[in-house]
Amino acid sequence: MRADELDYQPPPGLDLVHEDADLLVFDKPSGLLSVPGRGADKADCLASRAQAQWPDALVVHRLDLSTSGLVLMARGAPMQRRLSEAFAGRAVDKRYEALVQGVPQAATGDDEDEGWQRIDAPLMADWPRRPLQKVDAAGKPSLTLWRLKQGDAQRQAAWLLLAPHTGRSHQLRLHLAHIGHPILGDALYGDAAVRARAPRLMLHASALALAHPVSGAPLRFERPAPFGLASLPIAPLAD
Repeated sequence: MRADELDYQPPPGLDLVHEDADLLVFDKPSGLLSVPGRGADKADCLASRAQAQWPDALVVHRLDLSTSGLVLMARGAPMQRRLSEAFAGRAVDKRYEALVQGVPQAATGDDEDEGWQRIDAPLMADWPRRPLQKVDAAGKPSLTLWRLKQGDAQRQAAWLLLAPHTGRSHQLRLHLAHIGHPILGDALYGDAAVRARAPRLMLHASALALAHPVSGAPLRFERPAPFGLASLPIAPLAD
């Protein structure tokens, strides 16, 4: 059911994408927490806003504060367990879009299976600098596929499609920084120049696909990124 077909309005700040008796899908804006943080000033979040309208709404996965895009929530504890198992079993296909520094060299193709490149780098917590993560041979296996959607040499930036096969903390941000193409606006893994190029982290969860946990019917939700290369200024020529 679409949000515009409902006979009531979601609470302010909630962009409802899908609602049924078993699950909810929202398009989270950048700057909104997925779950409450520590302290009264961090109580406002997607979960609390959803629970004001749907008291049985429970968190299944999260997006970082600065990341926008699709978030799925379960309705009730039994459904939370089933959907959590689907995420853990990699039965949920997640796709992201990002604007990154520079233009990585990659093949492109019209076929969905063409042009994907691998970032296979284990990740672990960088304990002295928490909440930062780091690439480390002793870390957990972490795999991201990326594909070039559009490159812009004048803007010295690229628009990438991302398909994480694991769900480590900060995985996409750190993996892209690891290959020398940090996400624009990233205050954690980008330098001052990268942070200054965008007013927010240019990372968006644009698609979720899974089998409905009750009916088994295929579900796919899409929300395009609220940004693009055209929004970036032309990069100055190097001296």
